[in-house]
Amino acid sequence: MSESSAVIDLDRLDHTKFKSWPYSQDYCITCGLCASSCPASGIDGFDPRKLIRMISLGLEDAVVESRWPWICTMCAKCENVCPMEIDIADTVRNIRSLRERESVPGILHKGVTAALETGNNLRLPKEDFIFILEDVAEEIAEEPGFEGFRVAIDKKGANILTTIHNKLVNTHTEDLKHWWKIFHAAGEDWTVPSENWEGVSWGYFTGDDDAMKITAERIYGQMQKLEVKNLLWPE
Repeated sequence: MSESSAVIDLDRLDHTKFKSWPYSQDYCITCGLCASSCPASGIDGFDPRKLIRMISLGLEDAVVESRWPWICTMCAKCENVCPMEIDIADTVRNIRSLRERESVPGILHKGVTAALETGNNLRLPKEDFIFILEDVAEEIAEEPGFEGFRVAIDKKGANILTTIHNKLVNTHTEDLKHWWKIFHAAGEDWTVPSENWEGVSWGYFTGDDDAMKITAERIYGQMQKLEVKNLLWPE
């Protein structure tokens, strides 16, 4: 079940590797409800039922090397319908954690590295980030009913601190306006941090618990620094 082959070497079976996992994968009755509910089922042959069976059989190398865990979106529809209540999405995430970091597909690991080094996955400098936010705010202020609108950056004592998805300051700046207009209409007291503002936890999606912990602690640190009461993390 490597990325280039679906052949399984039965001589490589390891029935002990996954036994410590608390996901009850051995309870699978192969009913197929997970596969029928999965939005990614069938892509490159992906089948969550087969994946769980491979884990039950101890096919460690085949599972870790497979592309299947990276096709899964971890939406958890599968485990919502599983009659045996197997935590399939968490299982997939644990599988991802076993992949060598340099072998993580696509740009995911690079995004984690960038976020750890700069506070955001884009390596966007603070001054550029502020410029983009203020530019979007100026566009809102030109619309009827939003005259004088301004974005609150690093406002101390605000009621809400909101993180920002990296694409909202990259390719989808228009989507920032929806959140901000709601805040304005509700008379909400809110702010955006100028540092460690990244709302995408790629550490979560790559199975990197250490990176996820660092990211979360940084956001919490911003809340403490700015004395903000509530967090809106719209990832």
